[in-house]
Amino acid sequence: MKVLVLSDIHANLEALDAVLEDAGACDETWFLGDAVGYGPDPEACVDRLLELAPRHWLAGNHDWAALGRLDVSDFNPDARRAADWTGERLLGARREVLLACEPRADIPTLGITLVHGSPRHPVWEYILNAQVAHESFDAFATAICLFGHTHVPALYEQGLDGTLRLPVAPDEGQCPEEDARWLVNPGGVGQPRDGDPRASYMLLDTATRTFTLRRVTYDIERTQAKILDAGLPPRLAARLTYGW
Repeated sequence: MKVLVLSDIHANLEALDAVLEDAGACDETWFLGDAVGYGPDPEACVDRLLELAPRHWLAGNHDWAALGRLDVSDFNPDARRAADWTGERLLGARREVLLACEPRADIPTLGITLVHGSPRHPVWEYILNAQVAHESFDAFATAICLFGHTHVPALYEQGLDGTLRLPVAPDEGQCPEEDARWLVNPGGVGQPRDGDPRASYMLLDTATRTFTLRRVTYDIERTQAKILDAGLPPRLAARLTYGW
């Protein structure tokens, strides 16, 4: 089965559409959360996901913030402004579908766990270093855990003896060895933070448990213009240029 794995769209319609065109036909879509957040098109991005009908659609912290389900006092001022602006626009069926999403899904038949943040704290915790990754392996029982939230493609590998092998950038066509478990992040569709402004996503072959990480260019300038036209903070537009 060919699965399209997406995370952190952040209401960036141009990036999402570029990813969908690049990915082509897939058997299923799995979405790891944050359909909305920093970008100018929350309604259109939720609608696009509804068209895709993801088999698994997780909630992210920015989704919950826009819905009023999360305390945004820890958000920076730009993120709080975007959450308030987004929440005013999420109405009716769009709001209901996001309210129904949870931040974790376990797929034991495939040996895969899906989370937005981390398996320990699915909404909020960031897996940004080896220490957090090492502790996270105890919070899921499957061979693979796919996570988002950081907007950075990443792979952490644990041997059966519990040792954490150095995190490496995921390459095309990788799959876990028989003696390993993996934490894998497909990167962010709508707001990458690894210095590469291209949209990031992953294709997963569940039969062979191999994945392909892909990067796609999109019309950044158009998204930036829409952010500014909406009256959102200029920094949210500027950072898209640098992928940070």
